[in-house]
Amino acid sequence: MSSSAAAKVSFAERFNLRVLIFIAIVAAIPGYILYVMIEAQVTGGIKNAGGGYKQVDLKAMSSFELDQNEGTINDVPPKWRALDGQKVILTGELWQPYSANNQVAGFDLCYSIAKCCFSGPPQVQHFVKSRVPAGKSVNYYDGLVKVKGTLHVDVKSDQGKLASVYQLDVENIEPVQ
Repeated sequence: MSSSAAAKVSFAERFNLRVLIFIAIVAAIPGYILYVMIEAQVTGGIKNAGGGYKQVDLKAMSSFELDQNEGTINDVPPKWRALDGQKVILTGELWQPYSANNQVAGFDLCYSIAKCCFSGPPQVQHFVKSRVPAGKSVNYYDGLVKVKGTLHVDVKSDQGKLASVYQLDVENIEPVQ
């Protein structure tokens, strides 16, 4: 085949539907990652979820430095303090090491039990102390869950060290599919 014959191949012959689909799939992967990163920067980890709830990024909410013995409410960033008393939706994993039952009345919620503490011991701000109304319980789930409730931001101490920064009055819990 001569070079003049190769130059006369039409655009439609060079880029068929399969090639275009392949390019779209390859471009979608970094495009989605970029979208997630930009959305996190624009929303700051807090989005309106409708029904009076705010969808809060649990990892973003726990990613700040806090002295584990002497920390105060003023050390919690203002945007997280502003969530005090708000109805929120948090997605994370349950931590309840002292229950052998599938029903729990309280638990800690962490964005990822396996990933939260690579940089050292667990920090109190990585966990949300969650409690169910008195006399009630909820199902314990392995893996990711979506928890709805009222968030309280209050630095509490116990025996000379911080015990919690975030507390949640649980309304509903469901596994993330």
